[in-house]
Amino acid sequence: MSALPLTGKVALITGSSRSIGAAVAERLAADGANVVINYVNNASAAQEVADRINSKGAGQAKIIQADVSSVEAGKELVKNTLEAFQKIDILVPNAGVLENKTLEQITEEHFDTHFNVNVKGVLFLVQAAAPHMTAGGRVILFSTGVTSMSLVTPNYLVYAASKGAVEQMTRVLAKDLGQRQITVNTVSPGPTDTPLFRNGKTEDQIKFFANLSPQNRLGQCEDIASAVAFLSRADSQWVNGQNIRINGGMVV
Repeated sequence: MSALPLTGKVALITGSSRSIGAAVAERLAADGANVVINYVNNASAAQEVADRINSKGAGQAKIIQADVSSVEAGKELVKNTLEAFQKIDILVPNAGVLENKTLEQITEEHFDTHFNVNVKGVLFLVQAAAPHMTAGGRVILFSTGVTSMSLVTPNYLVYAASKGAVEQMTRVLAKDLGQRQITVNTVSPGPTDTPLFRNGKTEDQIKFFANLSPQNRLGQCEDIASAVAFLSRADSQWVNGQNIRINGGMVV
């Protein structure tokens, strides 16, 4: 029997106690990686994800608490991951925040919250992890289809700006870490069926977004996890500095 494609690899996925992050952790573990389930407050949800993974006998999982909006907490998360698994091969800063406000509603706190989690925390987590990654390492960041949608609405202003910054970081980090044979890519999900997406929307609104796809459905967390799994593997080695939009053809 051949080894699973990520056997022997270690993956750190932030914000992985639920939704897309949990699906990514479960998929990478199913492909053989040992994974760190990072959470902020909900230890029981993180442990449930870890228990599902550990019951299947492929990659193993451990949970580690950290608020990755804090630079120091991000450094501690990397340290704890190394103590648990001795290395980091795959880094997936999935944790993010989205709270919609229009221009007149934006406050400094709102701005700082989004950029601390979505941009600063991501950048400094990569900085902390990169020295411990070797050739063949993978960094997979998260943006959003909002950055390229013509239908974007005014209340996505700060969120879209923060994710635009992530896309630019991807381009430059790919040149930097690529010199060490570490690839850096971004995935940009379209509307994905998560509790966060459904929050505050009517069924008609949800149907509207589903119908924007030629397949007439929302994305599923597993759709996003499949793309992350590909980017994590050895056969994605020539994909670097790219923004892969995962939206079923909603944005082309």
